[in-house]
Amino acid sequence: SLSAWAEIIRIRYPGTDIAEELSVDVERLGSVVERFSLIGSKPKLLPEDMPALAQKTVTYMHKRIASTVDLKIANETTGCNSVPLNPVLLGWVIENLVKNSIDAMKGAGSVTVRLSENDQEAIIDVEDTGKGIPRKDFKTIFKPGYSTRERGWGLGLSLSKRIVEEYHGGRIFVLHSEPGKGSCMRVILRKDK
Repeated sequence: SLSAWAEIIRIRYPGTDIAEELSVDVERLGSVVERFSLIGSKPKLLPEDMPALAQKTVTYMHKRIASTVDLKIANETTGCNSVPLNPVLLGWVIENLVKNSIDAMKGAGSVTVRLSENDQEAIIDVEDTGKGIPRKDFKTIFKPGYSTRERGWGLGLSLSKRIVEEYHGGRIFVLHSEPGKGSCMRVILRKDK
């Protein structure tokens, strides 16, 4: 029904972005449902364009965050267009890392999603200018229930870890962090699986 309303808005109010953004959000709701259906079962990994997936995720989020957040992507890859991955789940990991960065900055600062590679690996770094993570919590943040937010459930990073490590055979970890200056989370995926 939301898709139908989006089409009515598009017809009645041509030239506005409302219908387009509503359609994107309806599509995103479908992705959320698919994410939950994939958790608990071994998802199929297919060769995908990792930079295109990261760009799509950043573009989606850019329109839905405060103007006080400078969200950008830096693609330093040349051959990551056939990385074995599940786009629904890996897109969710990137989105979760970006949201955590925005929360750590209290809604103002800079987040960079940096894509790089070496011969065997595709690398996604999400770097922010937030409050940082104490070294003693580098491993703890991935445990279910750990949250620094008042209303947080502490599931985002634990699910991200499961998606990256168990489903994709990759790694996710804190690359570096300095309290008061920011953090960088790293995801490493194998190019061939």
